[in-house]
Amino acid sequence: MAKLDTLKAALEKALGSRIKSLTQSFDQLTLIVKPDDYLEVARILRDDPTLRFEQLLDLAGVDYSTYGDGAWDGPRYAVVTHLLSLTHNWRLRLRVFAPDDDLPVVPSLVDVWNSVNWYEREAFDFFGILFEGHPDLRRILTDYGFVGHPFRKDFPVSGYVEMRYDPEQKRVIYQPVTIEPREQMPRVIREENYGGLKH
Repeated sequence: MAKLDTLKAALEKALGSRIKSLTQSFDQLTLIVKPDDYLEVARILRDDPTLRFEQLLDLAGVDYSTYGDGAWDGPRYAVVTHLLSLTHNWRLRLRVFAPDDDLPVVPSLVDVWNSVNWYEREAFDFFGILFEGHPDLRRILTDYGFVGHPFRKDFPVSGYVEMRYDPEQKRVIYQPVTIEPREQMPRVIREENYGGLKH
């Protein structure tokens, strides 16, 4: 735990009032900053010799709209970044909330850690979070004609459209979803001598 205390002290000294929240859970620190400070904080985290987070391991979008069964009272979208310092052998979770729920925008970190490029594209694709300054922000996993952002909590499980190959037209076509919602009852198999035991 002394290592986390050392990291916490280094973060407080290097970032000062830019820290909105700094908490510890699961043997890791979570730093929350404001969107206006996000890019500057990222550069300090990378370049400050007492921190030296040289590597960005992951970035993901989060939709908090149903968090805590609707008890969440804050911005809907966040971006969570996981950083690693090879020099000091410690990790940090960096979180920033997009200030506008209707048009979530946060700065891109691609000029700080170029490994974030495809992670930001994925968060855009799945959550609709825009990364200001990203050089090529376009879908990465869904089809170019895909409508909506499938990881948003209000996106229907069955989606809006489905695609299939039409042998008559000899091409892929899009059509409204034809999946009927249904309830399935689990199938229970009862055997008299299951596992060689008599009941």
